[in-house]
Amino acid sequence: MSNEPEPWCSLEDIARHLGVSRDTIHRWLQHKSMPGHKIGRLWKFKASEIDDWVRSRNAPTGKRK
Repeated sequence: MSNEPEPWCSLEDIARHLGVSRDTIHRWLQHKSMPGHKIGRLWKFKASEIDDWVRSRNAPTGKRK
């Protein structure tokens, strides 16, 4: 295991990682359920935080209300 810090991912990287659109990521961020960090005007993510979020069942199921 490396001692290097985990790199930050862009919104586009995370959308591709999860197989969803950028609009879906924005919607999840608006509901304040998705872990993300706003740095200036850009959203940045740690892939490990996103993976933990998905596994913890806090991720939306895709069903609309």
